[in-house]
Amino acid sequence: MASSLPVIQPADLVACCSPVTGGVVADETAELLARMFKALGDPTRVKLLSLIAASPDGEACVCDLTAPVGLSQPTVSHHMRLLVEAGLASREQRGRWAYYRVAPDVLRSLAAALAPAGG
Repeated sequence: MASSLPVIQPADLVACCSPVTGGVVADETAELLARMFKALGDPTRVKLLSLIAASPDGEACVCDLTAPVGLSQPTVSHHMRLLVEAGLASREQRGRWAYYRVAPDVLRSLAAALAPAGG
């Protein structure tokens, strides 16, 4: 039976992650960053995040994400579950449908983790 990864909280990333270019990162930080980058290692998940971020309200229903990526609702839900578990998006259930938002603070922290030292 596959084990479930704990959901990464934005505070976890901000609290632990200094730029990787600023010195050697701790093992725990490296694992956290790797999980987040792994979630972004699939072009469909990158596109899903961009679709959500570009939506007028900054959120999108899973029902609106299937056509743009050409995948079934269960497949899109699977991709979104991985993004939520990685802390890159949040999910809110509204009746039958799930709505997603991008976690901008986490994305900024993730980008900052790769920023060159001193800049």
